[in-house]
Amino acid sequence: MFGFDADMIFRIPALLIALTVHEYAHAKAAVALGDPTPRFMGRLTLNPIAHLDPLGLLMLWLFKFGWAKPVPINPSYFKNYRQGMLFVALAGPLSNMLLALLTAFLIVILAKMQLLGGEWIKVLQLTYSYNILLAIFNLVPIPPLDGSKILSSILPGQQGRIFEQMEQFGPFILMALVYIGVIGMITYPLERGLAYVINTIVMTIL
Repeated sequence: MFGFDADMIFRIPALLIALTVHEYAHAKAAVALGDPTPRFMGRLTLNPIAHLDPLGLLMLWLFKFGWAKPVPINPSYFKNYRQGMLFVALAGPLSNMLLALLTAFLIVILAKMQLLGGEWIKVLQLTYSYNILLAIFNLVPIPPLDGSKILSSILPGQQGRIFEQMEQFGPFILMALVYIGVIGMITYPLERGLAYVINTIVMTIL
């Protein structure tokens, strides 16, 4: 779980890329659905400073468990509350999947061109890995992760509202499950599955 190793310095740009794209995707989806809040709050940007929570970044860098600043949204602007929440929640993990795919394409193309020399290749490899990690981890249906918002959006009305009320306890449940290793047991096979799908797509095309 602890992240002290020779690649720590290369994690910083990889983390900034993955987290920034994730939060920007949430903001972009909300604005596209009619909510101006992310734009007014300065979150409709690819500037990583706007999205970073210093403690969350440090935790993710050191322990591979952390967070960025949540994108503020006002669902009352959505024509359909549940559908809007679903699309905004999905935007983050899907953006990480897409970026992992694009990074995998870039790595293979550079390898074929024999241009993978130098330490910077570690940044690409870590960018690929972190995007897969963030995509799967954020789909876990425990508040405040995106998966919880996805689940509450598709549950029947009353059940969805009851689930939303669990959000105050979610972070404590999540931290406990991460600490005892339950989350890792669930997410690791899914991360490998996503990596397999991405690699299959890339190798089929290239």
